[in-house]
Amino acid sequence: MKIKTVVKKARAEGRSLLSEVEAKEILHSAGVPVERTVLTTTVKDALAQADWIGYPVVLKIVSPDISHKSDIGGVKIGLKDRTAVRVAFNEILANAKKAAPKASITGIAVQHMAPPGTEVIIGVTTDAQFGPVVMFGLGGIMVEVMKDVVFRVVPVTERDARQMISEIKGKAILDGVRGQPPLDKTAITNAILKVSEFVLNNPEVLELDLNPMLVYPKGAVAVDARIVIAEE
Repeated sequence: MKIKTVVKKARAEGRSLLSEVEAKEILHSAGVPVERTVLTTTVKDALAQADWIGYPVVLKIVSPDISHKSDIGGVKIGLKDRTAVRVAFNEILANAKKAAPKASITGIAVQHMAPPGTEVIIGVTTDAQFGPVVMFGLGGIMVEVMKDVVFRVVPVTERDARQMISEIKGKAILDGVRGQPPLDKTAITNAILKVSEFVLNNPEVLELDLNPMLVYPKGAVAVDARIVIAEE
């Protein structure tokens, strides 16, 4: 999926926030490691996509009017078979309609449920003076509690990315603690570089968040993605 097409569609609909499905599709096309996510609108379609993606899967409500999906029961995780997907699909729709009856519902996203990993965040903000700035740190709730993040102005070099990884206070977690194997810093470095390249080539992107990105002893993948674009 080309970002120009997605941006044109979003602007035509009066949106600055891309859907998670849109964000992941264009990030995947740019080489950023994200868990592929497919939009479905019927139970039959959701079942077909879950069979294709492989269990376990996660289902999420997709709506421009619902930002905190989990709070309204719009997310179901660890779905191991077709019966679970069917039940979850109907429950998510019912929960969304009850919590936000006037919300416009685009559909329900289906994605493979990645195995547990260490959570980090890679993000982008746009500074009025310096332009796009890449952020890296520990992810999940840790970014809110610890605020252990570092920044670099785009374009980010490989040396910059490696320095960012070594500068966070929680770097020992990435090195492996209490007998745990070290995590794949090369995968993190590559993800930071791909994000830097992506925003450099697409100045319409004002904000970007990969949170969390799950890191393993080998590899890393973002399970959630958020992109905000500039007005036309």
